[in-house]
Amino acid sequence: MSHLVMRDITKSFGENKVISSLNFTIEKEQFVSILGPSGSGKSTIFHLIGGILSPDEGAIFLSGKNITNKRGMISYMPQSPALLPWRTVLQNVVLGQEIVGKVDKEKAEEMIKKAGLGDYLHAYPHELSGGMKQRVAFIRALLSPQPVICLDEPFSALDELTRLDMQKWLMNIWESNRKTILFVTHNIEEALFLSDRIIVLSNKPATVKADIEVPFPRPRNEELLLEPTFLDWKRKIYNSLKGE
Repeated sequence: MSHLVMRDITKSFGENKVISSLNFTIEKEQFVSILGPSGSGKSTIFHLIGGILSPDEGAIFLSGKNITNKRGMISYMPQSPALLPWRTVLQNVVLGQEIVGKVDKEKAEEMIKKAGLGDYLHAYPHELSGGMKQRVAFIRALLSPQPVICLDEPFSALDELTRLDMQKWLMNIWESNRKTILFVTHNIEEALFLSDRIIVLSNKPATVKADIEVPFPRPRNEELLLEPTFLDWKRKIYNSLKGE
């Protein structure tokens, strides 16, 4: 049984049809990226999965249960880290656990230390750099009890070197704490480097244009980014996005 299933999803805002008959499945513990042109409905898909929006047609299933219109079934990390400024790093990290009444401070502290933020356990968000805030937000998502994490372009605001550091850190943390991840990005290289699969969306109304199995074994390192096979795949996906 597939872990997350989007079945015949259609969504319009007034006369503007954003998603049309969208179908895809994600297996448990897979890292799947969604790539598509700007305005193709990538964030709308997350809002549908999270129950913030209702589809006009179709249904969404998680582990065989219909979760259409239901909130609290996934952990969501938006583009900005969305840390609460009056809470410390540790207090922000355990927020998802607090909501369901199952706080594990020991595990939270251990994850924060593994993220290289041991000296910042009791620091506040304004004392952190952009990359550090992203780490805190991801640890919070990882420690939340929901089995699926949706990441909405979490590294888009970072400079290129910080972004690569964050990608490597994310892969390392994810490989030792496997959860199902759905990752939205505009960046083909990022999607190839991080993912098991890449779902390519058409221009709106969005449908699945291609579903690509990423052929590179794990663990991956940054040397992969310059290998001819990686660049070939980057070209193929670019052409798929362009419609060639």
